[in-house]
Parts: sequence; C-alpha cells; structure tokens
Amino acid sequence: MKAASRFCSAKRCLQNQPPKRRQRDSRGRCSTLKKNLNELINIINEITKYGLNPNLEINDKEKDLEKYLVELYAKYFQIKYVFDEKDYADYKFDGQNQIRENVTSNFPSFGLYHNLSELNKIEKEAELVVGDALDDLTDIILDLLEIKWRAETNSESDAWWYFELIFYSHTQQHLIDLLNFMKHKNG
Repeated sequence: MKAASRFCSAKRCLQNQPPKRRQRDSRGRCSTLKKNLNELINIINEITKYGLNPNLEINDKEKDLEKYLVELYAKYFQIKYVFDEKDYADYKFDGQNQIRENVTSNFPSFGLYHNLSELNKIEKEAELVVGDALDDLTDIILDLLEIKWRAETNSESDAWWYFELIFYSHTQQHLIDLLNFMKHKNG
C-alpha cells in the first residue's frame, strides 16, 4: 500500500461531505480540513501558553492543561491530509531554556517521577526509570510550536504530516507520561 493512499485527497474529502459542506476555500482546500487545523492550532495555543508565558494566573491550571492534552491526543486520530512534497526550510528555535523556565513557573509542583522501562514485559522484572514532568511538558510544547510554525510558514499539509510523525515518535509518550504523573500526583 502506498503511503499517500492513507490520506484524504481533496476529491475524496469533498465526496464524503454532505452537500452543504462541499466547499473549497480560496486555496482549493476542503473547508473541513481547514476547520480541523484551526481546532488543532487552538489546542496548541492553549497548551503552549504555559511555556511561552511565566506565572500565568489561571484557575485550575492543571485541569486546564489536562483537558487540552486529552484534546490533543484525540486530534491524532483525526489526521487527514494530502501529502505535500515541497521542500521547506528547516525549523529553528533556540528558546528551549526559556520554555522550561516558564513551565517551571507555571507548574512548580511538577517534578521527577518513577516509571517502568517495559510495562508490557510481565515475565521479567521491569527496570525502574526516572521521568521528569517538567521535561515532558517542555518537550510537548516544543513539538507543538514546530507544528504551528509549519502550518503558518509552510503548509497545512506539512503541519499535519509533522504532527503525525512527531506525535507517534515523540510527543505521545511524553503526553501519556505527563497525564499519568498528574493522575498519581492529584489522586
């Protein structure tokens, strides 16, 4: 099976929509794809605010963060795009340290936690490893900033492609570990 066949072509997207929704925007994209990207960018903005701004005064920050982390996870299962074969400039960002400082100021109770190296290996003793909730959230935010940059600078398809790639290979594990940390920390 070709990799590109997994993704929604503009024609299939239009065919699968009810008649009133079969509209293309000014760039010829399916309007539902644009709506999904806008929803993703909103989720990204809600999560990244904790790394871009220090000492935010928001009621129930952890619940707010948890809500958007879960919404981000759900978006992963809604990925549809037409593969963009253009070559784009590489993303460059040098504000990792500032992101971590802001995350620390917004979640001072986040810290280290224990985890098992191989949860699925029941027949042998699992190795205990140390995770860091501040690092988890910092890495999630850094990944999301690149997705947003790709949407704004390259193309929507490039943003969706990168979201699929980075979420499966990196972000997902940090998200699961962070949610697990928050659950155990808060009971």
